[in-house]
Amino acid sequence: MSSDEKLIDFSAEREKRIHDIKEKRLVEMRQAFEQVLPLSKPKKKPKTKPKKR
Repeated sequence: MSSDEKLIDFSAEREKRIHDIKEKRLVEMRQAFEQVLPLSKPKKKPKTKPKKR
């Protein structure tokens, strides 16, 4: 019997899970910081006409 299709790579699955946990923590930290120090949206630079010399 060939059960190669049902084999699970536990190290790969663990890496995915750890990545998801760390990503969730990063998102929570980012939200907490944004509540305390809201990031201002980048202001658009006004276009200036080139100076004539």
